Amino acid sequence: MSSKIEFVEKASQPGANIAALCREYEISRQTAYKYLRRFREAGYAGLEEQSRRPSSTPLGTAEDVVVAVLAARAKHPRWGAHKLVGVLRQSLGDLTPSERTIHRLLLRVGQVRSRRKKRKLSIVEHAPTVTTTAPNDVWTIDLKGWWRARDGSRCEPLTIRDAHTRYVLAVVLMPRTTGERVRHVMERLFRRHGIPKAIHCDNGSPFISSQSLGGLTKLSAWWVSLGIRIVRSRPGCPQDNGAHERMHADIAADLQADPEATLALQQRACDRWRQEFNDVRPHAALANKTPGELYRSSPVKPRMRSPTYPLTWTKRIVSCNGEVRVNNQDYFVSTALARYQVALEPLGGLRCRVWFYDVILGEIEVEHLSDWELHRIVS
Repeated sequence: MSSKIEFVEKASQPGANIAALCREYEISRQTAYKYLRRFREAGYAGLEEQSRRPSSTPLGTAEDVVVAVLAARAKHPRWGAHKLVGVLRQSLGDLTPSERTIHRLLLRVGQVRSRRKKRKLSIVEHAPTVTTTAPNDVWTIDLKGWWRARDGSRCEPLTIRDAHTRYVLAVVLMPRTTGERVRHVMERLFRRHGIPKAIHCDNGSPFISSQSLGGLTKLSAWWVSLGIRIVRSRPGCPQDNGAHERMHADIAADLQADPEATLALQQRACDRWRQEFNDVRPHAALANKTPGELYRSSPVKPRMRSPTYPLTWTKRIVSCNGEVRVNNQDYFVSTALARYQVALEPLGGLRCRVWFYDVILGEIEVEHLSDWELHRIVS
């Protein structure tokens, strides 16, 4: 306090050098002029330290309102701020705090549980290497973005093509994009054209589940059971299946840009477009031949193959709820593999790796040693 008084007394003298005084008392010019202003307005009393507490607290909430919010939360512990606002408005009226204020209050007193984000288990980190030398080496599959027919019907085509010849096997408008619906389309194609060696798809539903290590859905598990290898693009990288996306651009320009009146008419237009793409339009990448001139069906017919696992592995059938039983204990594997056979490879100790054909599903830890000790002795 004494240094402030000395400063303002010297600085108030006529011709005082404010800059030099600031250096002497080691204060900024902004602080110096603040002291001088307070001294002129209130004298020596103006130099007393003032409270830095704000005159108002816009983020504060009255005590009775806080009590009401916490009481409502206690009565409805599963309700969030959005629902509590409606309840509190009935009793508090205009004093009801905003939804954001209620959420902040609940967060402050530990009444909000942060949701744990699901970690994606199945991630493709590198661009796939797709090499084709003959028809049916690789089929590519995707769901093109939807549009509406003129009557408002939703048109969302499932598109399937042969990567080697560019032959479009299907452009089917899907009423629902479930794995079951897609399987029905593919069953017809497999009966007519045989099965490919591999199918290239993105990481979306219903083809892939990013929440399981193997990435299998009921649809892709069916592919694996038929002996089809799954090739996956990287997440968010449509360029990994660029030729298929280029075909989608043609569909957008030729079909989506001028939609038909109804869903049925739009499907007919898709069929005409596919026939022209396959049998009329020459492709420079095919030496100006059409895909239809080069494509031939596969001699391999769809048939579920029996998995072959080493004799030292334990085989189990996955139950309807996605579990396998080992030593009278159930372990969850995947509901997508219900009624399929999987194998458990002993890794040492109590751990084992779970396989579905040549796809690794993950690892589990069993509770008993009997089966695993026997396997290690045999191996």
